[in-house]
Amino acid sequence: MTRRILFFAGVLAVTVLTSGVDAYLKLGTDVAGHIVPIRWTNFPVRYFITNADVPGVAAPALQSAVARAFSTWSGVPSASVSAEFAGFTSVNPFLDDGATVIGFRDRPDLDRTLGATTFTLDATSGAILEADIFLNSSFNWSVAPAGESGRYDVESIATHEVGHLFGLSHSALGETELVDANRRRVLAKGAVMFPIAYPAGNILDRTLQPDDKAGLSDLYGTPPFSQASGSIAGRVRLNGAGVFGAHVIAFNSATGESVGGFSLTNQGEFVITGLTPGLYILRVEPLDDADTDSFLDSGSLVNVNFKVGYAKTLVSVPAGGSARAVDITVQPK
Repeated sequence: MTRRILFFAGVLAVTVLTSGVDAYLKLGTDVAGHIVPIRWTNFPVRYFITNADVPGVAAPALQSAVARAFSTWSGVPSASVSAEFAGFTSVNPFLDDGATVIGFRDRPDLDRTLGATTFTLDATSGAILEADIFLNSSFNWSVAPAGESGRYDVESIATHEVGHLFGLSHSALGETELVDANRRRVLAKGAVMFPIAYPAGNILDRTLQPDDKAGLSDLYGTPPFSQASGSIAGRVRLNGAGVFGAHVIAFNSATGESVGGFSLTNQGEFVITGLTPGLYILRVEPLDDADTDSFLDSGSLVNVNFKVGYAKTLVSVPAGGSARAVDITVQPK
């Protein structure tokens, strides 16, 4: 049995259908009444590139940019993933043809969507059988090494979409400001997988950040990574009750690295794994820098009506184990 699921990602402001489990948000699906993370079980992932040019980007240049995006993810030393270019094709992405296809499509109706990823899954296990990525040719694109003013960087957006292709959902490590009632502008990002893209011309999302690497390693971690990394678990509480959908950030005071997680039960429980051993500051904040359904199912009752809060003490994360359980109490706005 297979089923096809649509995810949108990597845009000016995006909507993503996700079913979360612990940590960064992995993409999930229901298998026999249980939410399981979707993931590839066979490597390398073989992908085709649609042999069609768009203004500013010829098909071979798209292939080169996509290959660099895959190489960025497969270069994470704590995870084991790989991909292989299988050739050019006349087939467009988003057709249920059994092949993983990446290419441009003209979708002016999706006027805030730079790219999107779809999956065909094994309904009995959640394994990914096929994944397609499209970039929206209604926008202006570039493959210039240093970026190009007024054009979105193919490699940057492809890197975000390939993160989805491997099974990652969105990170909330980012700061934005409202441009108008429907749009936000990025001020800073702590993850390629933040759901809102940098402005046209920016190429910063060609480089993964610690949160991205931790998410990939959670899905496909090597044995040495599992033995060397640690985790933090706890609860977020407001007025004595759990907070669903709080964003919890673990900041390593020695390295300056941040890894995010979410409280994903009605009891406010969260787990953040894949952490470098050391002392961490825990910060809790509401999901208010993007639409909440960019991170969690649109029907989820996400609580954003609380102030930023912190754990009362530093949290010590051991290698190969978990820190003591941490309760963080936040105050209403």
